[in-house]
Amino acid sequence: MSKFVISGGKPLNGKITASGSKNSALALIPATLIADGPTTITNLPDIRDVAVMLEIVEKLGGKVTRSAGQVTIDPSSIKSHELPADLSSKVRASVIFTAPLLCLFGKATITPPGGDQIGERLLDTHFSMLKEFGVKVTPIDGKFHFEWKDRKNPRVFLEEASVTATEMGLILASRMEGDVTIDDAASEPHVEDLTSMLNEMGAKITGGGTNRIQIRGVSKLTGVTHKVIPDYICSGTFAIAAAVTGGKIEIEDVGPGQYDMLMNYIGSMGVEAEIKGTSLIVNPSKLVAIKRKFQTRPWPGFPTDLMSPFIVLATQTEGTVLCHDWMYEWRIFFVDDLISMGANIFIADPHRVVVTGKSQLHGEHLFCKDIRAGMSVILAALAAKGESEIENIEMVERGYEKIEERFASLGADIARKN
Repeated sequence: MSKFVISGGKPLNGKITASGSKNSALALIPATLIADGPTTITNLPDIRDVAVMLEIVEKLGGKVTRSAGQVTIDPSSIKSHELPADLSSKVRASVIFTAPLLCLFGKATITPPGGDQIGERLLDTHFSMLKEFGVKVTPIDGKFHFEWKDRKNPRVFLEEASVTATEMGLILASRMEGDVTIDDAASEPHVEDLTSMLNEMGAKITGGGTNRIQIRGVSKLTGVTHKVIPDYICSGTFAIAAAVTGGKIEIEDVGPGQYDMLMNYIGSMGVEAEIKGTSLIVNPSKLVAIKRKFQTRPWPGFPTDLMSPFIVLATQTEGTVLCHDWMYEWRIFFVDDLISMGANIFIADPHRVVVTGKSQLHGEHLFCKDIRAGMSVILAALAAKGESEIENIEMVERGYEKIEERFASLGADIARKN
């Protein structure tokens, strides 16, 4: 297990390019399996979760050809309808493979997926959606067995705007003839990206990026070349890194229309930032809170994946603010680490913390609990006075690529030790 050693208190300055979207890539990879030929995905982020998803494809029998920043997936030799349990347990998005396997075999077997332990992440919405398509779900001996004999073209109303359930519904509907409507669909950019690739393959989908998606599927989809959209979560994280260290960072190749709520929220903390062309620029700022309550909500609201970094920003901002993430019960418990570093944080309940800043953080021995919490303690260490050691960094590398290299290019004093 590796760790980062960070000597903090140094402003970050320079330019970086936005990574390809993690959340997008994790849905695009399973979707390639329903094409009748090879599909190439470019701008693919070099992260551990992507590596696991590609390994799952290979275990199922698919051919994966990797090169720098891209992958070609040939599904013609897929032979298994059962996900490998050891790999499924490593990544939450493994459940998405259920949809293409049902398209290919009319059946699928999965073990409960893994991923970050940030709260109750039930599969109820996913299974309810599958049943609307006529899929039978049977739990046996710790596995879920799916059969799709009675195929239906439903109007699905999701009981919550689940990203994963929406993605699975899109994949199923694209490979069956007839019309399907998904209401209360998730509208995040990565859902829209999946919609775009499926349309390129030959499906006829309208409403991607809205809460009502209409799909006219086809019996045959063709392989394509598709570029992953930029990762607005990664870009937002680097924007916050600039703010908490008092530096100036230009993030190039940011996606259009993805930063309105981020700009609103960090602007309400005094961060001087602007979108200029295809770049997000953050300038040195006097951080003062002019708003008192910040909360997550579904897109286009403030994303839950940015709340942990935002709490670090609050520790370096003058004023008292309430940060509320209603989605996951354990997401914010990482703040114990920030408190140990000198942050003034009151944990109101499992979903809310009250942060009073500005606090002088000091170096500490830290541990990455999940992807976003892990990156957040890295941000805190970069802003802190003194040296921090951060263990279990492999957790963060599941979602952020080349962490050490990218922060070092901006002037951070960061080193990896095994």
